[in-house]
Amino acid sequence: MPHTANQHVIAQFRAHDGEVGGPFTGARLLLLTTTGARSGAPHTVPLGYLHDGQGATLVIGSAAGAPHHPAWYHNLLTEPRVTVETGAFTYEAEAEVLRGADRDEAFARAVEADPAWGEYQAATSRVLPVVRLRPVRAVTVERTWGQQTKLIHDVFRREMALVRAEVAHSGPGLGAQLRINCLTLCQGLRHHHTGEDEGTFPVVETHHPELAPALRRLRAEHETLARLLGELEDVLRGDTGSDEVRARVDDLTHRVEAHLDWEEEQLLTVLDGLTDLDE
Repeated sequence: MPHTANQHVIAQFRAHDGEVGGPFTGARLLLLTTTGARSGAPHTVPLGYLHDGQGATLVIGSAAGAPHHPAWYHNLLTEPRVTVETGAFTYEAEAEVLRGADRDEAFARAVEADPAWGEYQAATSRVLPVVRLRPVRAVTVERTWGQQTKLIHDVFRREMALVRAEVAHSGPGLGAQLRINCLTLCQGLRHHHTGEDEGTFPVVETHHPELAPALRRLRAEHETLARLLGELEDVLRGDTGSDEVRARVDDLTHRVEAHLDWEEEQLLTVLDGLTDLDE
């Protein structure tokens, strides 16, 4: 992607908390900042990514099939500590270039999910590198508690829409990467709800006891969603065809969206008024 086009995408990404339009509408996109191997200056690029199913993300040095590896890849070979922006979160990560069977398996999943990766590989004699970005330290971004909650909710909304569309177009079977995408969504929702049950809700309850009935409802919905997530995970780990997965994902999407909408109605204004998350 030309430098000027990169800057446009980066500006749009940051202005809209990770959402980019045009050809990137609905894409899983992150911003990767590396340290220039020669200049030592920060170098930011927008990249498509894949979930790796282990709490990290994968990026591919395709350069659209160009004959040479992209600059960001050479940079991280010199300095593997990088910064990743997802829209909702910013964190430092350790970059690891996958080798051998690990690389081949990850790249095969990428091609299965999006054949364009295979087209890029066919266009060049070099082996497209696959890099794992493993989070090591969160970077604090100044936002109110309510703003951060809304951002996280919107990330889940976008990911649910992506997974739902992927399942709908998957045919009779589910590919390996699609299973990972579904499982990653399940794990993310479960982690988020646990954090609310153990962190957010007790703080809200302390400062706003009048919201106890609303919090009881939200906790009960978490329990229902946890059961549905567990059932979907069991299906995904089995040999069930895409029809059952599609029905479960559709049902889960409707329930989660309704839950997030109602939670925002009840709590966002209150959360914006709380300044200390540890009170």
